[in-house]
Amino acid sequence: MFYQICKILLWVPLNIMHPTSIKGRKNLPKKKVIIACNHRSNWDYVLFGLNTAKKNKVLAKKELFKNKFLGAILRNFGGIEIDRDGNDINAIKLCMKAIKDEKRLFIFPEGTRHHGDGMGETKSGLAMIAIKTKTPIVPLWIDRAPKLFRRSVYYIGKPFELSQFYGMKLDEDILNEANEFVRQKMLSVKDEYLKEKAEKKHKKKD
Repeated sequence: MFYQICKILLWVPLNIMHPTSIKGRKNLPKKKVIIACNHRSNWDYVLFGLNTAKKNKVLAKKELFKNKFLGAILRNFGGIEIDRDGNDINAIKLCMKAIKDEKRLFIFPEGTRHHGDGMGETKSGLAMIAIKTKTPIVPLWIDRAPKLFRRSVYYIGKPFELSQFYGMKLDEDILNEANEFVRQKMLSVKDEYLKEKAEKKHKKKD
């Protein structure tokens, strides 16, 4: 209930200040899925959550929960507190529980914001959870960081699985290989979006 009230109160002002388009919604399964998104700004998940119907679980750094008021809001928005400096077993367990409960889990594989055109180094948590729970991954690409009154575009790619790693012992080498596979899938979604954007621009000129 609190989540829905917050969405109603925030939707109009935030969509005026940060207009947002979600493309490729048909690629987002209704059941359990891990959404792998590149990280541009602190607004990334908020804008996605406000512009999609279903509530998600999202990993968020523990520093954001230190403020009691903000922490309460984050938890109501599906926030799972994670310690980025260590191997946070409790956060991993909560993520796996969310998947077991058929929730959508939103993760930034880079673990921190990246301001370049590509992606930063990816962490192993997403791949490990996806492999252990045999959960599909949906790559989500944000074109650029939100800017006041400039439209942000979220481009959702087609789901894929890390089935080639199912049943394997998840040592460092295997996880690194899985991480790179996820990273390349996300970058291919970026390329797909840029190609579509260029084609539309070319048609307008014609």
